[in-house]
Amino acid sequence: MPGWLTGVLIAAGVVLASWVLLILLATLLPPGLARDLARFLPDCVVTVRRLRKDPRVPRRAKVAIVFAGLWVLSPVDLIPEFLPVIGPLDDVVVVALALRYAARRVPREVLDQAWPGNRDLLDRLAGRRGGKSPDTETSEE
Repeated sequence: MPGWLTGVLIAAGVVLASWVLLILLATLLPPGLARDLARFLPDCVVTVRRLRKDPRVPRRAKVAIVFAGLWVLSPVDLIPEFLPVIGPLDDVVVVALALRYAARRVPREVLDQAWPGNRDLLDRLAGRRGGKSPDTETSEE
């Protein structure tokens, strides 16, 4: 096996092992904001899968959701993943913006059914205030 291939496999193994370790550590977090943030990307992945298959979701929202999913899976990052804490920051920002865009176009009950995590975090992400959908609020946007 060529030396460069060995290096790539070792690097991939280290990244995978660090992800597994971070996931295990996240399960030990006490309930609260830190735990919700640690679960954010996994909850987004579940939501993306569910919304992508739902016929009630508009096409533009599906495009935004697929874009976010491809961004997370892409090996090209604005901030390298191996940097602790800030590595996944670009992924979190892109996913949050895409889900916020989609959340404003998807019926609230569909989004609530698709989101497996904390409802308060979903409301913040969707820009809902006081439990109201932004589409039903009167604002000067």
